[in-house]
Amino acid sequence: MRLFLSLFFLFSITISFAQPKNETVVDSLFREDQFYVSIAYNFLQKKPDYFNQYSFSTGFSAGFLRDFPISKNRQWAIATGIGYSFNDLKQTIDLSAVTNDPDFELVKSQILLHYIDMPLEIRWRNATPESHKFWRIHGGFMASYLISGKFTYEGGLESGSESINDILNKFQYATYVTFGFNNWNAYIHYGLNPFFDKNKTATENNVTALKIGLMFYIL
Repeated sequence: MRLFLSLFFLFSITISFAQPKNETVVDSLFREDQFYVSIAYNFLQKKPDYFNQYSFSTGFSAGFLRDFPISKNRQWAIATGIGYSFNDLKQTIDLSAVTNDPDFELVKSQILLHYIDMPLEIRWRNATPESHKFWRIHGGFMASYLISGKFTYEGGLESGSESINDILNKFQYATYVTFGFNNWNAYIHYGLNPFFDKNKTATENNVTALKIGLMFYIL
């Protein structure tokens, strides 16, 4: 019995030393598939003379990007995905400049735009299989399809809202770049075509937007 216990004790010690301690499994085929969220300020470009921005014109987006590495060390990749974006464009409209009637007052208005986004980007990052904290630069092209557009206004004793889907371009096109470290990244997004269909507006309106803000990635 004593011999049996001694052999069992020695066997247990051998097994305990043979087992690896705190072994970390490294994924050499890692991807950076990511959910993203951005918050930005819309700087209106090519505004008509009677438009002026006020308050904070919010830009918000969220979605998912699928990563396709194209280099052996997987630090270069292309990515595509789908997302949603919302823009709240706030401006005052000087109707006296449009009608030549000095009795018209300034009108505060908002243009509320909802889109489905389809981004395509090329990525560089100094990521390694052991760490998800790294520097990145992502740049790409985005096509956005209009879901809904609404115009709200408030001036004098009148206020109201109406759909403007019929006079907006159904597709928006833009280039963008994000750069930063880990979760915190700067975000710059430049619209390539106007919000409004020039063939469906009474006066020429070539307003586009430059968005500057922050992008957050969630693995």
